[in-house]
Amino acid sequence: MPSSRPRLVMKFGGTSVADLARIQNAALKVQKEVKNGFDVIVIVSAMSGKTNELVGWVNETAPMFDAREYDAIVSSGENVTAGLMALTLQEMGVTARSWQGWQVPLKTTSAHGAARIEEIPTDNLDKKFDQGIKVAVVAGFQGITEDGRITTLGRGGSDTTAVAFAAAFSASRCDIYTDVDGIYTTDPRITAKARKLEKISYEEMLELASLGAKVLQTRSVELAMRFKVRLRVLSSFENQTDNSGTLVCDEEEIMENSVVSGVAYSRDEAKMTLVSVADRPGIAAAIFTPLAKAGVNVDMIVQNISEEGRTDMTFSCPTDQVKRAEAAMEEAKNSGEINFHGLIADQDVCKVSVVGIGMRSHAGVAAQMFEALSDEGVNIKVITTSEIKVSVLVDRKYMELAVQALHDTFGLEKAA
Repeated sequence: MPSSRPRLVMKFGGTSVADLARIQNAALKVQKEVKNGFDVIVIVSAMSGKTNELVGWVNETAPMFDAREYDAIVSSGENVTAGLMALTLQEMGVTARSWQGWQVPLKTTSAHGAARIEEIPTDNLDKKFDQGIKVAVVAGFQGITEDGRITTLGRGGSDTTAVAFAAAFSASRCDIYTDVDGIYTTDPRITAKARKLEKISYEEMLELASLGAKVLQTRSVELAMRFKVRLRVLSSFENQTDNSGTLVCDEEEIMENSVVSGVAYSRDEAKMTLVSVADRPGIAAAIFTPLAKAGVNVDMIVQNISEEGRTDMTFSCPTDQVKRAEAAMEEAKNSGEINFHGLIADQDVCKVSVVGIGMRSHAGVAAQMFEALSDEGVNIKVITTSEIKVSVLVDRKYMELAVQALHDTFGLEKAA
């Protein structure tokens, strides 16, 4: 007889399953939800530090590694955690079993190291739930290609696994357990005034994640927004109540939207300027197509005023992609695609952003932001805006000062 119990997805990150004691603690939370009447799908990461250890072994063995074998190796950490979690639950009297990605099967593209989920058939797990299994423990971060090779989803991929399972199985909710107790208005390590949010919209969380907030992987938030999966971020080290953590949900579920919900930052940014580029139709494509092909993640773009048919083009990218960007531009120059007089890389900058869906209906947020930074003597190098965010590049030495000033300016320590 098919199980009529509602489904819940619970994901535990590396710090939440770092050792046997923490796995035991996580299992107690799963047991509680089973007693609350849920069939539970548990998604687990590798134990803290294990993935880095495996990556280190790969690089030491073969610096120019075969990406297919890399995935076979680094995905093994999650397999260990899944088995240990299932055993722990069984010892507690909870009927549970583990699944590796290929056993589900979680079907992915063949982009090894950065695969994307294509399909999660529900038949195998549904059958076991119907037979009385209460918990399916699934190794996160991994899947299988059409030709039977193991793949991994990239850093933070277990978050994406969890949301995808919640969507596939129409789960009531997807709980992401981590080492923080929710999503804050900014990083509490920078300002003690940071406040935990009770709810945040998908759009705001997506912006915060893409702008540097590391609580959730960007792709997992994209999936949650697309399939309307209610996400809850909460601590695995605290006792839970119905109001624990932060709920990521539809804007309609939030009664009163603040103009600004959070301040995000990205420390490791670089500002790159191509000096004296020909100002002609197609020049932007000639610059940014080679950068894209080189895998450079360009963010902010500013083109200066043209003088005598020449202009400067400035863009930002992560600092670890500067050399790649420089090589791509030199290659484009040598091939005659573009001509420029110099390439200046400033690697001592950071990006600071304010985010809030309330910006849609409130004017003056950018002006208020710029005035606050000016009052603190912080010079703005580049500005970009969207409907619900304003981002600036500033000198890295002013990062904490800028975050604190903006948090105070918009009164984020107070609930809406």
